Amino acid sequence: QVQLVESGGGLVQAGGSLRLSCAASGRTLSVYDMGWFRQAPGKEREFVIRINWSDGSTSYIDSVKGRFTISRDNAKNTAYLQMNSLKAEDTAVYYCAARSRVTMKYDSWGQGTQVTVSS
Repeated sequence: QVQLVESGGGLVQAGGSLRLSCAASGRTLSVYDMGWFRQAPGKEREFVIRINWSDGSTSYIDSVKGRFTISRDNAKNTAYLQMNSLKAEDTAVYYCAARSRVTMKYDSWGQGTQVTVSS
């Protein structure tokens, strides 16, 4: 099992930036990749961006292209989500998740951190 703890959410004006962190502990060798998901009020949770833990390759949804960047520090077992040019529609609870090499499913989740973008 992998435990995940997020930090870095908050309130920011439109056009501003925030950086989220996700620290992993436990069976981190079992992690295939880490992703960020978000859930806005009244909407379903959606995938945002991911990074492969071994080779650093990334993928993301079109709406964050050019604005969000994901990175990782393997030594610290931490993933980072840098969010720039934030928009009101980015307001949501952001969750990090770890995909297991065994199940290839996101079966470890953080507690979530609120990101609010004021327009």
